[in-house]
Amino acid sequence: MAKPRVCVLRAPGTNCDIETAHAFELAGATAERVHLFRLLENPEHLAGYQILCIPGGFSYGDDLGAGIIFSRQLRGQLNDAIRQFLSEDKLVLGICNGFQTILKAGLLMRRGIENPAESGLEDKVTLTWNSNGRYTDRWVRLKVTSSNSVFLRGIDEFDVPIAHAEGRIALQNPELLDALREQQQIALCYWSEQAAELAAVSGDATRIGLLPEPENPNGSLANIAGLCDATGRVLGLMPHPERFLFATQHPQWTRKGLRGEGDGIRIFRNAVTWFA
Repeated sequence: MAKPRVCVLRAPGTNCDIETAHAFELAGATAERVHLFRLLENPEHLAGYQILCIPGGFSYGDDLGAGIIFSRQLRGQLNDAIRQFLSEDKLVLGICNGFQTILKAGLLMRRGIENPAESGLEDKVTLTWNSNGRYTDRWVRLKVTSSNSVFLRGIDEFDVPIAHAEGRIALQNPELLDALREQQQIALCYWSEQAAELAAVSGDATRIGLLPEPENPNGSLANIAGLCDATGRVLGLMPHPERFLFATQHPQWTRKGLRGEGDGIRIFRNAVTWFA
């Protein structure tokens, strides 16, 4: 069986593409770092890949907001190529700035993949400034809250680092949360022992109320750390799984007695094994 090919799409300001490509290679894929300008010159080039990943960084310096300029290029010149890609049995992953990009490009919220004119929650869900008003860099605990995502199969909880200033999920109106729950689109939530106790009472990890800092590091509504599309083949998350590929990358690896792989590699391996 041939290895799936991964397009790690970078733009001016992207700075996590090397380690993201390395993560996919470790997981068994063939990863290629492709500059956005190359794809703009030849959008059909995307058809040769099975996985598209938008990695983290500060695309275009976040000058107009995180991921905005990058997202407009996906939504504009590359719209046809992206829609064709999504209509096939292929995967899309957006990490941090990549999450901001694919969300603002409408790749996560669209209901009508084959009909781009049909939209659901597109433009009604966004990522904005952390409630603390500053860039936040720390480790967090995550809970998988959707059984729908290809990338999160077999994962329950895991540790991972974050590093962002605009990671807070905001909705046009609170009722949209129910639509996200019904479609199994709330993929990941920030987590803690307190959250587990509250979830045991409520029976739903997405209905436990807003966790305080540092458990919820950005004030994201319903403690959301990641979203997937309705098909489960597109995932966006603010934390950086590519920064926890080995146990020794965890700040408490000696105290916890961690050995071997880190939690983050499982996300990349799930993507690769989808094509096995």
